[in-house]
Amino acid sequence: MNDILGTQPAPDEWIVWITAGCALVLVAVRGLWLPARNAITIAHEGGHGIVALATGRRLEGIRLHSDTSGLTVSRGRPTGLGIVLTLAAGYPAAPLLGLGGAALIGTHRTTLLLWAATALLLALLVMVRNAYGILTVLLTGAAFLLVSLFTGPDVQGAFACAAVWFLLLGGVRPAFELQAKRRRGGAPDSDADQLARLTHVPAGVWLIFFHTVSICCLIGGGRWLLRL
Repeated sequence: MNDILGTQPAPDEWIVWITAGCALVLVAVRGLWLPARNAITIAHEGGHGIVALATGRRLEGIRLHSDTSGLTVSRGRPTGLGIVLTLAAGYPAAPLLGLGGAALIGTHRTTLLLWAATALLLALLVMVRNAYGILTVLLTGAAFLLVSLFTGPDVQGAFACAAVWFLLLGGVRPAFELQAKRRRGGAPDSDADQLARLTHVPAGVWLIFFHTVSICCLIGGGRWLLRL
């Protein structure tokens, strides 16, 4: 427990920059982004699920699909604050997790970050209801667990930086993808469109909210990491 709650040496500056570059390549190159995007989908649907539970809704389950889409089903009032918060939580989830992870790395608590991520993935696993989703969450959780158990501080620091950079940078792209789909007339039941119907606030405003959260998290998280 002391090892988990204690502090660890900060990653070297060159590791922070290299992991940032690797994460940027994963996000920018379409052929790499498509499989890597599964991690963002896990965070997205997990955000819906956690907020649904936190607002008193009954979580029926989460499904993650091989095309990197996902679906979270919860039961409760069809209108009101609970469903609005649940729908609004998806796109900000990955960048907010990245910001939290950057704060932990910035305060030299890499081990705590890795174990917290493992715990969140195990909690999410209980909610997943399809085979592909179970496989992706298991593999992601196993990666965090193996790094936590069998590697030293240097490897843990590099792995944590890479994961956090990917959440921060990868958390920016989905809102732009959604914006492009809507411009072409697609995604009529997107989170933004459902929120627009519930709140009578235009979907474009919700997209601006998603963009603002993700970009602010990227700036804030980047500052945490780069001042190590």
